[in-house]
Amino acid sequence: MALPRSLGTAAATLALLATAGCVTDPNTGERTMSKTGIGALGGAAGGAVLGALVGGRHSQTETLLGAGIGALAGTAVGSYMDQQERRLRAQTAGSGIAVERRGDELTLRMPSSITFDTNSYLIQPRFQATLDRVAQTLAAYPQTFVDVYGYTDSTGGDAINVPLSQNRARAVADYLAGHGVVPPRIGVRGMGAQMPIASNDTPDGRQQNRRVEIKLTPVTQDDRSGAS
Repeated sequence: MALPRSLGTAAATLALLATAGCVTDPNTGERTMSKTGIGALGGAAGGAVLGALVGGRHSQTETLLGAGIGALAGTAVGSYMDQQERRLRAQTAGSGIAVERRGDELTLRMPSSITFDTNSYLIQPRFQATLDRVAQTLAAYPQTFVDVYGYTDSTGGDAINVPLSQNRARAVADYLAGHGVVPPRIGVRGMGAQMPIASNDTPDGRQQNRRVEIKLTPVTQDDRSGAS
């Protein structure tokens, strides 16, 4: 017997919850579920559903493959990321977003000064047009994992910085999911004051450390083999 539509929708939502919060650890490269995932269940009724309840990279890959998103192989990986990089650089030129390439991974670094008001995790209206273009590109190149990280400076303690970084990362992830990027691709993690890119001893350094980063990692045949 077929499930009622409402139950089917709920089941689909839970399936997305089970995979959407997987992130790649910036230090080890290991892909695991987000520690903030459980909180996503309570907010599933509004906006994008982010934060994994169970699973990791393999379950996330299975969901992507089940949705018809194929895996990249061989030289196709580099070419695919080259095309995506060129488009992202063109669409973010002059916006304040830095696009960095390391191997076959891309990172979009967005300073909080252009993204959020002080101590806020509401995306500034003037930044939404830029984020719209980023979302369009990510939607056009679906064969990538999209990990969103939030960072703060060292001012204040973890009790303030970690939730703020989580909420800012989630705000960006929700925005992307609401503009064409399928939620199973997306992971979210708040890093607080960890991994500064500049000195926290100067105002300029602290400003650089307050940021959100979007890390794009290709879905490869190796991921598919692991999910088999």
